[in-house]
Amino acid sequence: MKSFEERLQRLEEISRNINEECPLEEAVGLFEEGIKISRGLEKELGKIERKVEILVNTPPVEETRGAGSSEREKPALDLFPDLDE
Repeated sequence: MKSFEERLQRLEEISRNINEECPLEEAVGLFEEGIKISRGLEKELGKIERKVEILVNTPPVEETRGAGSSEREKPALDLFPDLDE
């Protein structure tokens, strides 16, 4: 499997090729390949985002042992606040 960066580079190459004058059949084939790559990259980014959320929202060991603290404030992930709107 190619790396994320290699697939992103291929997607950029496809975009450049489609924007140049190329035969319709070739453009459709490139578009189809680009869609497949794009969906794969999006899926991988989703997995990475979930991992980051878990890492950021997992309290340190010291906080989980707090005496008498049954209610802990839930850490928030505000990396991309514009996306929540």
